[in-house]
Amino acid sequence: MAKRSHVTTTVNGDEYEFLCDADQTLVNVLRDELELTGTKEGCSTGDCGACSIMLDGDLVCSCLVLGVEADGKDIQTIEGMAPSADELHPLQRNFLEINGLQCGICTPGILIAARALLERNPDPTETEIRFWLAGNLCRCTGYDKIIRSVQAAAEEMRKG
Repeated sequence: MAKRSHVTTTVNGDEYEFLCDADQTLVNVLRDELELTGTKEGCSTGDCGACSIMLDGDLVCSCLVLGVEADGKDIQTIEGMAPSADELHPLQRNFLEINGLQCGICTPGILIAARALLERNPDPTETEIRFWLAGNLCRCTGYDKIIRSVQAAAEEMRKG
């Protein structure tokens, strides 16, 4: 039987402790151990971006990170994106209003990636948005509504 490791981490501002196998990916830990199922697993190879999260301020594919690597780290997932239970983040609201989502598998990863972009560049060009989201694949849309949703959220956030 494989040795399980004890991990302490912060997810969306809350401290968590869990046991995980040495080969268990962070996406599986989030979903199976912590019951944070907003992060989706798409390809398991880091190619689709569906499992994108923030790990100590860096945008990463959680399918490429082992759960044990989260020890002592700060994780931000889609569950922590909204400011409160009653209020959506401007990105979430604009994705809904502009229909920047379809089936929803890619949406959490795209939202996390878009937030990471807007935190670094509050006024991105369309080209910059497309470049930044190039690692997030969507099979349902032509990306136009996704890009427009990010642009609208960026404008809203700049106006405050």
